[in-house]
Amino acid sequence: MKKLFITLALIFCAVTSQATFRWGPTVGMNVTHFSWKQKLIPTNDAVGFNAGLMGEVMIPGIGFGIDFAVKYAMVGADADFGKKLVWSSDGWGKENVRLHTIQVPLNLRFKWTRLNGVEDIVAPFAYAGPLFQFQCSSTQKGLFDIPAGSVGVQVGIGAEFLKRIQLSAGYHFGLTYALKTVKLENISAKTSNWQINLAYLFGK
Repeated sequence: MKKLFITLALIFCAVTSQATFRWGPTVGMNVTHFSWKQKLIPTNDAVGFNAGLMGEVMIPGIGFGIDFAVKYAMVGADADFGKKLVWSSDGWGKENVRLHTIQVPLNLRFKWTRLNGVEDIVAPFAYAGPLFQFQCSSTQKGLFDIPAGSVGVQVGIGAEFLKRIQLSAGYHFGLTYALKTVKLENISAKTSNWQINLAYLFGK
């Protein structure tokens, strides 16, 4: 068993030593949906944006690697609290709810790199992995209790152009709640969103 572990460790070190690292800025937009635990609040999806830095580590020859990022993201939705007396009596009505967050995605990705030279112009890729979202603040401080963070899973596809520019589209599924109303119990919501991202990577 010890010899097997050492052999696997040596293989892992040999493979990762050939890995290529690239990084660069990324920007994007999202369309966010609130999934309420109890459907008491009429809600419409809203558009937000994100910006930050991302990195990519790829293992040459096999097309597998990981990507990660640190991004500021504004997510939210338009919710009508005026429909319920418990909130309208406090002056709440149609609210543009916006959450200011720091997002840290970590994805396993596969990129098609053996396309007889076509990959130098365009190389498709797919990715999936967890997304950790840290809530910084919200626009309605007296209406919600905001947890320190939430967790989700994202999947997506994209393409790399000229070995530098990456355009991707994906969906983020919220797994834990991202906000909770101060009044009433169990009125919490998870955030899920469609995302489109553009990145420019430096490095080989």
